Amino acid sequence: MLQPKKTKFRKVQRGRNRGSANKNNTLVFGQFALQALGCEYITDRQIEAARRALTRHIKRGGKVWIRIFPDKQVTRLPAETRMGKGKGAPEFWVAPVKKGTMLFELSGVPVELAKEAFRLAAHKLPVKTKFIEKGRDLQ
Repeated sequence: MLQPKKTKFRKVQRGRNRGSANKNNTLVFGQFALQALGCEYITDRQIEAARRALTRHIKRGGKVWIRIFPDKQVTRLPAETRMGKGKGAPEFWVAPVKKGTMLFELSGVPVELAKEAFRLAAHKLPVKTKFIEKGRDLQ
């Protein structure tokens, strides 16, 4: 799974994840992209599942870019634990995604293949998405 090699702090505060993306909101590397239409935390496992679905459908052809990285740690207290014993242990990593963020980019495959591959990948993600093609359908 994706996770940072090293972080400055072991635990982070939750913060807020709202609004539109100011960066990572344009098609840069590939010819096609999958764009988020809402704000959500996407876990490292969800990113990996979407990547696998995408690469399997294109039969490892073309080039895939993952534009998000899970760099935020989520902590959990054990079940049936009373309040007041501090912050829980780190459980998993998430990527905070805002509206308009490019999640994956793809090039080197036909349009129909890219659309179907992104459709399969989108089913693995907790956020609504949109297919973007270079040169048209950009915001």
